[in-house]
Amino acid sequence: VQLQASGGGLVQAGESLTISCQASGRTFSSYSLGWFRQTPGKEREFVAVVSTNSGHKYYANSVKGRFTISRDNAKNTVYLQMNSLKPEDTAVYYCAIPRDTYLTSTASREYDVWGQGTLVTVSS
Repeated sequence: VQLQASGGGLVQAGESLTISCQASGRTFSSYSLGWFRQTPGKEREFVAVVSTNSGHKYYANSVKGRFTISRDNAKNTVYLQMNSLKPEDTAVYYCAIPRDTYLTSTASREYDVWGQGTLVTVSS
């Protein structure tokens, strides 16, 4: 299984950006999908997760109300729409698939497949 993230870039504070992640090689619709982010010297932190049928979505408090996670099972793709971006949102964003089907978790240790990451930089 592979995950390919894309869409990162440089934006100004207050602007919006949507990143995406396409999966291959695993039954996409049977797995929740998560987004995490990491900055140098810090541990990878949870951002958002969406359940298999999009019935459940969970967000980190720091992004709640600004970010929206969604998925398109027909395209094997998960999206993260980021609005009102702040400089503290600057990070490498990773998509991930958990090791168990139907597991919806905010803990990075529950995920065993990770994309290569896409860099989002927000300037002030």
